[in-house]
Amino acid sequence: MGSAPRDAFIDWQTRFGVDGAEIVRRLKEAQTDHGTIARSDVRTVAQDLGMPVAAVAGTAAFYADLAVPVRQERHVRMCRGTACFVATGGSADESHLDGDPGGSASVQHVYCLGYCYAAPAAMDGATPVVGRPLIAANAVDRREDVPVIPFRAADSEAVVLAGLTGAARSWQVWPEVVKTTPPEHIRNEVLRAGLRGRGGAGYPIAAKWAAAGAGDPPRYVVANGDEGDPGSYCDRLLMEYDPARVLEGLALAGYAVGAQHAYVLVRSEYPAAVDAMRAAVDEARRAGHLGSGVHGADVDFDVTILVGAGSYVAGEETALLRSVQGLRGGVQARPPYPTARGLAARPTAVNNVETLAAVPWIVQHGGPAYAALGLPEENGTKLVSLNGLFRRPGVYEVEFGTSLRTIVETLGGGVRDGQTLRAVQVGGPLGGFLGSDDLDVPLSAPALAEAGAALGHGGIVAIGDTVRGQELLHHLWTLADAESCGACSPCRVGSRQGLELCSAPDQRLPPERLLQTMERGSLCAFGRGIAGAVRSLLRVYAADFGGTEES
Repeated sequence: MGSAPRDAFIDWQTRFGVDGAEIVRRLKEAQTDHGTIARSDVRTVAQDLGMPVAAVAGTAAFYADLAVPVRQERHVRMCRGTACFVATGGSADESHLDGDPGGSASVQHVYCLGYCYAAPAAMDGATPVVGRPLIAANAVDRREDVPVIPFRAADSEAVVLAGLTGAARSWQVWPEVVKTTPPEHIRNEVLRAGLRGRGGAGYPIAAKWAAAGAGDPPRYVVANGDEGDPGSYCDRLLMEYDPARVLEGLALAGYAVGAQHAYVLVRSEYPAAVDAMRAAVDEARRAGHLGSGVHGADVDFDVTILVGAGSYVAGEETALLRSVQGLRGGVQARPPYPTARGLAARPTAVNNVETLAAVPWIVQHGGPAYAALGLPEENGTKLVSLNGLFRRPGVYEVEFGTSLRTIVETLGGGVRDGQTLRAVQVGGPLGGFLGSDDLDVPLSAPALAEAGAALGHGGIVAIGDTVRGQELLHHLWTLADAESCGACSPCRVGSRQGLELCSAPDQRLPPERLLQTMERGSLCAFGRGIAGAVRSLLRVYAADFGGTEES
């Protein structure tokens, strides 16, 4: 009797499986038709799909994209990410919107659109618009105002950016691999490379693939394209400009795991990336890279592109898999791990887009060649994203061990004229803040952790002296409160208490016991990371809060 509810839940997952993503599509259709999602829409979708009303209602209430009224005539997404916040001098004022958007368009606030290098940014329908004024009556005619992302390999042969620098073509190794190379060879090369996940957790990829491959089929691989860290846009770069390389890496992962189908979840804030990935899948099928009997081998493999519905925490792997199935993107306790019981309760390997983009190079050049890059204890390269306050913003591929000072001052060229660098945020909202005098730290997860920051997705946001510590603190707590999935009380309640304290007239600081509760009791890295980020902010901006700012 004790196991019945769990077994029933697994049966439900297995029955509806990944087809649960149909929930989101149908709810979005209702939202488009009616402007909002009514209770009757929830009941209709549940009845049509033969699913519990509670499951559909949970999805409708959880995701930001589904919770806002949408006007067919015009829907605008305004970015409130850290880079855009900094670009406006710490202001959330929207007086720069032309006309009355409330009367002519529906407006949604999001926390990153991936245009940090040209902030502030907005998305007018599917059209990106940057700079001030953000929203103009002729926004659809201003595509040329959005610059192309600058990118380059900084100090080594391009690996992840190989397809963008012209060093190699995509789908270069896959056709031969499926005909001549056993799956264990792929796993062994990735093991020898020492490749770790680039989404923030840094888990060894070979170990994850081995665990998923040990389970009974069917197995799945999932690409995490829900790049949510404000300040990071390297995954958008890869999906938009080199989608075939991402797909080839995904195919190699599927081959190594023994999966026949893969899913890519792309955040809804990246409409151009969605289009590029879908077009790349179609092209790959025409070229024979995907489908049944790939390139004449006894290998079946195909890919489905899915679109997120607006959730930061859906980037965490258990929440991501629930999102892929159309469920609430809440975090689940582990174990069981997704490698044992993931998508549709089957063995699943979830990998970040940047991680997958490195796999073709590793297979082509061999694991030891990749392991020779970076540090002995942290192999390879990392993409870092620099925001628009830098003289040379863009995405750079650097080896692990490169100092932050080199990245900030040499690659980024320091901050623009008229600005004075006071701090940098490293690794997004779950990362941390470092003062301008604290940049002699190597790009390394242990070194950054010791300095009070984290690597995360590799976003580096320069912050000038026009932004006060109080404004940054309020911005951080606002994001935490808005994006907590609510699955655990330390994060859910702690984020709300932090926001209430800093919103008080005297802007009270969070007590250490609040941060300790979030750090020790949160179910996933979100609550734990927010606590660490707040501590680092209070340290760097101590003078703004009446203390002595550390150098």
